[in-house]
Amino acid sequence: MRNFILFLTVLFFNQPLMAQNKTDQFLKDILEKSKSELVRQIVADKDSFRLQVIYTQIDRDKKNQPHFKNYYFNVDKDLYFNPASTVKLPLACLSLEKLHEMKIPGVDKFTTIQFDSVNEKQIGMLHDETSENGFPSIAQFIRKAFLVSDNDAYNRMYQFNTQQRINRRLHAMGYQDIRINRQFLGMSLDENRRTSGFHFMDQNGKIIYSQPEAYNTDSFDFSKIIKMGKGHYNSEDVLVNEPIDFTTVNNLPLEDLQQILQSVLFPAAVSAAQRFHLSKADYHFLYQYLSQFPSETNYPKYDSTQYYDSYVKFYFRNGHPHLPEGVRVFNKVGWAYGFLIDVSYVVDFKNKVEYMLTSTVYVNSDGILNDNHYDYDTVGWPFLYDLGQTIYEYELKRKREFVPDLSQFKIAYEKRNEKDTRPVVKDVDN
Repeated sequence: MRNFILFLTVLFFNQPLMAQNKTDQFLKDILEKSKSELVRQIVADKDSFRLQVIYTQIDRDKKNQPHFKNYYFNVDKDLYFNPASTVKLPLACLSLEKLHEMKIPGVDKFTTIQFDSVNEKQIGMLHDETSENGFPSIAQFIRKAFLVSDNDAYNRMYQFNTQQRINRRLHAMGYQDIRINRQFLGMSLDENRRTSGFHFMDQNGKIIYSQPEAYNTDSFDFSKIIKMGKGHYNSEDVLVNEPIDFTTVNNLPLEDLQQILQSVLFPAAVSAAQRFHLSKADYHFLYQYLSQFPSETNYPKYDSTQYYDSYVKFYFRNGHPHLPEGVRVFNKVGWAYGFLIDVSYVVDFKNKVEYMLTSTVYVNSDGILNDNHYDYDTVGWPFLYDLGQTIYEYELKRKREFVPDLSQFKIAYEKRNEKDTRPVVKDVDN
């Protein structure tokens, strides 16, 4: 492991170091004293691994009102990481919000939605075999995006919201540095500006509402150049011995990501401007599928051996298919280009513990991007598990003046129908 660390240090010595970062000595001490050697080594070499961590303590008062204290390690909005699938979290919230804004009788998150085709990459969608009625819906997209991080579900929510609304709304909420301008379809910048038309249908197949194809004419600020690595594979799968250019891709700073999840779970704890316009039922729906396991879900019926309970729960994953008794994690993860990200709210109902943990780490020892050869299994996931356990074990010992009432997050989860003989869903594009 020491040789690996030294190799990465040499490999990334020319990466610019960002001076404007947030680091609290309190969290730094916890990480440096972790019983995990891997955590201590990566913390010591934080710049090579582009490590950022936010640990949020939650303390309740005598009225059970939560109070939050964020602790930071090497957090810097200018230290770029590819947000990967974490962009699915704000899009799910924006999708539910847009449904409310539309105010169309007969249209809600469960209503059938069908998409037109813009081009050979952005194809139409009329059916969804993973849903109970065989048709697509916003609810089904959110389920798939949260349960196993399905990419097509993200693309459909992107098309539903349109590129223009996504960015205008998030900026209006105060997230000025967020940029979500790419689908996961290998499209050009201009192609990503165009989104498919769609139709909401009633149970008889009659169109209730249609939205035409849209094109975003708003400009983006690409003045900050972001290049990484010593080489990359291009869209033709040819090795280019130059850094990959992230200047024009999705951007979601870690603090914004943490704040978005906090605003969903604790809307009263953020300003009114930063709250999504959601109903009580919408919040409950998000809570359920942010924390439900694939093995508990009937539609989609995922292969629970491939998509096990901790599959998208990185702080409890690494060789541990099940979470500790009484623990639920409300979170969204992402992985791409050697980056791993997890924004989580962890609840231990058995021990009456709650906290948030958000982090990103970069594990790509060969310096080549877009080659699907990253150090996820050997370094990334083991590190995030050890990081998660370091904070979890600290929280188990941390004294609280008032024992929290966590009943708000007690969910009546689904149970897999053992008599269901349908084949399971495998090999999701995520």
